[in-house]
Amino acid sequence: MEEPNGFAEVATIINDMELEGQHNNEEERESTEINYSRNRTLSSTSVAIVGAKVSHIESLDYEINENDLFKHDWRKRSRVQTLQYVFIKWISHFWSAFLLEVWPPSSVSQSKISLVTNSALLYFMGFAFFAGANFLLTLVAAFITVYFAPTAAGPGVPEIKAYLNGVDTPNMFGATTLFVKIIGSIGAVSAGLDLGKEEPLIHIGSCIACLLGQGGSDSYKLSWHWLRYFNNDRDKRDLITYGSSSGVCAAFRAPVAGVLFVLEEVATWWRSALIWRTFFSTAVVVVVLRIFMDYCKSGSCGLFGRGGVIMFDVSDVIVRYHFVDIIPVVIIGVIGGLLGSLYNHVLHKVLRLYNLVNEKGKLHKLLLALSVSLLTSICIYGLPFLAKCKPCDSSLSDSCPGTGETGNFKQFNCPDGYYNDLATLLLATKEDAIRNIFSLNTGNEFQVISLLIFFLLYCILGVITFGIAVPSGLYIPIILMGSGYGRLLGIAMRPYTKIDQELFAVLGAASLMSGSMRMTVTVCVIFLELTNNLLLLPITMLVLLIAKSVADCFNPSIYEIILELKGLPFLEAHPEAWMRNITVGELADVKPPVVTLEGIEKVRRIVEVLKYTTHNGFPVVDGVIPELHGLVLRTHLLLVLKKKWFLNERRRTEDWEVDEKFTWIDLEERWGKIEDIAVTKDEMEMYVDLHPLINTTPHTVVEILSVAKAMVAFRQVGLRHMIIVPKYQAAGVFPVVGILTRQDLRDCNILNVFPHLAKSKSIKKGN
Repeated sequence: MEEPNGFAEVATIINDMELEGQHNNEEERESTEINYSRNRTLSSTSVAIVGAKVSHIESLDYEINENDLFKHDWRKRSRVQTLQYVFIKWISHFWSAFLLEVWPPSSVSQSKISLVTNSALLYFMGFAFFAGANFLLTLVAAFITVYFAPTAAGPGVPEIKAYLNGVDTPNMFGATTLFVKIIGSIGAVSAGLDLGKEEPLIHIGSCIACLLGQGGSDSYKLSWHWLRYFNNDRDKRDLITYGSSSGVCAAFRAPVAGVLFVLEEVATWWRSALIWRTFFSTAVVVVVLRIFMDYCKSGSCGLFGRGGVIMFDVSDVIVRYHFVDIIPVVIIGVIGGLLGSLYNHVLHKVLRLYNLVNEKGKLHKLLLALSVSLLTSICIYGLPFLAKCKPCDSSLSDSCPGTGETGNFKQFNCPDGYYNDLATLLLATKEDAIRNIFSLNTGNEFQVISLLIFFLLYCILGVITFGIAVPSGLYIPIILMGSGYGRLLGIAMRPYTKIDQELFAVLGAASLMSGSMRMTVTVCVIFLELTNNLLLLPITMLVLLIAKSVADCFNPSIYEIILELKGLPFLEAHPEAWMRNITVGELADVKPPVVTLEGIEKVRRIVEVLKYTTHNGFPVVDGVIPELHGLVLRTHLLLVLKKKWFLNERRRTEDWEVDEKFTWIDLEERWGKIEDIAVTKDEMEMYVDLHPLINTTPHTVVEILSVAKAMVAFRQVGLRHMIIVPKYQAAGVFPVVGILTRQDLRDCNILNVFPHLAKSKSIKKGN
């Protein structure tokens, strides 16, 4: 049976599960065979869209499991083993950065465009070649994405944010996703679609780092056991962080911006060691990239040396501005914030509309992508015929009309000595289009009507292209739109300011990025490293701050919107104010009773608990006077059953018995499902000593703690389980009140149970 897909089906599945009272998520499952049943009131159903499927989502184990086996292994590690671990980790950083370099889509686009702009292929034959090439490239990109790796569609950054927040996103970082992302991105970008390669590069870097960390791909039987050091959620979190920073650096040739991107946008948990390790990764990228570019300048790489990353050098411009020039800068920041929030709003509606089409099946996804490709080809090839030819300026140093694959002054349908300014912007790679509109001393090169057509076209294409089933990025479409309206505003403001039109284009692109993505520091450094002009810093900072402040008044960032649409349980950095009016004990009261185990437990009991619940952690309570000993994970219980580590009598095990059966690598692996493990009738009556596997230092909170404070601690420490203990410890008081998980701390789930909190929230907003 094919799994459901689509945003609408997420809500349908949740409603059906609530109506039927069935609970098949990572936290609990109601059972009629043992007494774990209770009418659920606090919803913790965790389903989300990953790729094309609605999947059950689990949390990640970022917390260090300090059980006896871990402590014993840590004590006996030699200095050589520790140095080996550190060395291999640094080598993984190096290779994850090094493998990001070869990137030819711009070269493919330039080859195609150079043939189209040739006068011999104008009109119908030119359009047939142009549209046909784009159609085939889109077909390849969409086909492999739809049928082989739906998780490769889109930017991938929201899923990276969710993973680093503690949400497992199945198959997002696998080998198939990596291959399809690379090939699909090359096809989609080369097809001239209004999307960029920047976010796909971030996803590709994360995939490479993750595969290196887990020792290869088990699906393709390509694994290296000596790399299994990092096959755990904590180390993979670090490696994915390094990979995403390398992707930003590879996309923009901006190493500092790569570090700031993961700090500001994607990383939830941060420490000082990550700063210089991410900086090392970005340094490797930029050094190797520079070596490749120097080598390719000799022509050894064909057109590849002319493509690649973006670098819009405006260092030669003398930036002059006075106090009165602050007014147009403020205006461009306000407009950028308004347009950015409007873009997010419209894109939100379009994504919901596309979902209705995608729910009809894979063929409809493919047809949607091909339709967008055909419309894009018609617009990009047909609209330049509406522009008037402009005579070439003999004072310019550049050849006019241009004869190469790159540069300004595309002749297109114009006679000798003239150029088509709209074709210069549209019939070019996205990097060349931005470079042209950012170019210095081009105040009279582009007509107002051409800039207006350029801006409106990319506004429309930017909305309808993002969301089709191909790898795609948002940076380039937003920069294209922002530079277009910035250039138009520069022309309108020409009598009132001394700031050049080209700088208005840079400020417009920056303001729209800040208005849509809500990043400030990262965008500021990206544009400084792209334009190579430090004098832009003050006005760029002002524009970014104004744009973000204005946009925040209307809606969240585009990545947060996508996270919400997909249903990924992302925990925000700041809790809602009303969360201080409710305690964790009150949340525990509206949850089913906590399921506990004893230190020495019967195999039958363990099998029943694993079979009829889907909890991933179980408090261990033992003693004549019940006392909390710690927490044992579901995966460790499955490991015990799989290895048949049973005892004939109820007793504690010796250290040598544990070391003989388990290794620390075993504890880091995930051991499938209980249905895959066979336990005989005689084994059911045997015992298991759980003490060596118990995390003796789980995070606990008192029942009177506010939900706001619990949420902050849960997010910052990277927890999966938070045990609630009673305020007073006394005879007859059970030592565990309940367990909180990620789903329990989501505001939407809490408000479903406590609707009066929503009323107080609306009253505060009204005041």
